[in-house]
Amino acid sequence: MLREVGTITALYRYPVKSMAGEAIESCELHWHGLVGDRRLAFRRIGETNGFPWLTASKLPELILFKPHTPNELAASGAYTQPTHVRTPEGKTVELYSEELRSDISRRFKADVELMHLKHGVFDESPLSLISLATMNAIKHDIDIRRFRPNIVIETPDNTPFAEDSWVGKSISFGEHGAKMNVIMKDERCMMVNLDPETAQVEASIMKTIVQLNSNYAGVYGTVLQTGTLAVGQKVYV
Repeated sequence: MLREVGTITALYRYPVKSMAGEAIESCELHWHGLVGDRRLAFRRIGETNGFPWLTASKLPELILFKPHTPNELAASGAYTQPTHVRTPEGKTVELYSEELRSDISRRFKADVELMHLKHGVFDESPLSLISLATMNAIKHDIDIRRFRPNIVIETPDNTPFAEDSWVGKSISFGEHGAKMNVIMKDERCMMVNLDPETAQVEASIMKTIVQLNSNYAGVYGTVLQTGTLAVGQKVYV
């Protein structure tokens, strides 16, 4: 039996891993996550530790780079992979350009290359979900972007960390819509400490998560049924 637990209040997609994301009103959910989510990533050339991707934990200013699509393509309504990136200094460069690759390599002080992966590049799982109650318990009116979620929900009782109890259960978005399997709690890394606008570190954010909930905030999931996600949809467990 389905139990209503909240409403989707925001959706986010991150075209390039660890770069700035984009807030969206709706998106198709396919078997490998939201369409266009983390399909691109910079690889650290020569890295052999099993996780070669460049992330903001190694280059904090990476979150200040903003991938975007020209207006005439974005206006079509269908998802179009970004073609350009706005740098932290406000300069627009082509996504696949040597100029961007060289710029990021210079900042990182080691060579990187941009790669496109059909099934995406995820730390743990293709979907992440968190409630407003959980974020506000960590810090009132905290910037949602610190948590880099795909799905943000508002729960009627505003109980923080309620999503922890959904591990091992399935979530439906709309009564007959897309579904996700909740597989594990989201253990946080230092990226929550990074201000999305400045990349400045505020170490108290992660410390608070540790104190409140053993460093867990939100949950990870896999796709159980494809479909459309949209802001305003009811969420059922």
